[in-house]
Amino acid sequence: MSSDQHVPQDPARRYPRPEFAPQSQPYPGLSDRMDPVPDHGERTYHGTGRLSGRVALVTGGDSGIGRAVVLAFAREGADVLFCHLADEQEDAAESVRLVEEAGRRAVAVAGDVREEGFCAELVERAVAELGGLDVLVNNAAYQQAREEGLAAISTDRFDRVMKTNVYAMFWLCQAALPHLRPGSSIINTASVQAYRPEPHLLDYAASKGAIVTFTQGLARELAPRRVRVNAVAPGPVWTPLIPATLPPDHVAAFGEQSPLGRPAQPAELAPVYVFLASAGASYLTGEVVNATGGVALP
Repeated sequence: MSSDQHVPQDPARRYPRPEFAPQSQPYPGLSDRMDPVPDHGERTYHGTGRLSGRVALVTGGDSGIGRAVVLAFAREGADVLFCHLADEQEDAAESVRLVEEAGRRAVAVAGDVREEGFCAELVERAVAELGGLDVLVNNAAYQQAREEGLAAISTDRFDRVMKTNVYAMFWLCQAALPHLRPGSSIINTASVQAYRPEPHLLDYAASKGAIVTFTQGLARELAPRRVRVNAVAPGPVWTPLIPATLPPDHVAAFGEQSPLGRPAQPAELAPVYVFLASAGASYLTGEVVNATGGVALP
């Protein structure tokens, strides 16, 4: 990919396209073991100070969209606390390195957002160690494809999806509220699945639909406090969650259904989060920004 960001680039050809090598990883997966390795903006994202002096909390900031957001926020001038699973320590260390390389403070916290106490701890540590909280990004997610559909979704699996994707967002927003001031923002990660649910991801799609509804309702509640709440609804994105939760043949063809014919790279999503967190989006609240590669959504 060209490093000259001022030259128009064919969006369909800017990044790798399927067919990819069939591949799988144990959950939750690691970035460097993917082929091709995802682009988080390491060589291409250049900040302009849009988040100078801010403190951000990002869930799932070790890899994928989360790492791209952590990197972009740091290069825009923000200090960042992010969480990750214990098995993602290798990816988390790289995210810390990228933040510190940008001259900002990074705090990585291992744990599971399915635990209410851990969610409260994340907010408390951001305030205590970084001096406050200005931006909350609820990004951590879990999915597991099942071709058998509804009949194959156990209560344990449904509980895991909902607690990771919905409960954690609920708990984190509750814990963050006392610390958010006018100009602060909450950004939730929804999905194209909220609007175009695939049968093999029914529980995941339902959780993402809940995120859209929660975002719109909370935005109305917090508008009088001048705290904005928005969501991003990505289409297919090339992250470790894909080889860790989809069959290898699905991974090989991942993203080909997009009108652009390929999955997004995490680096392509991060600027949307930066915009929503910045003063440039001061009139946007209750919005869902669709980043689907051309898939039309409501």
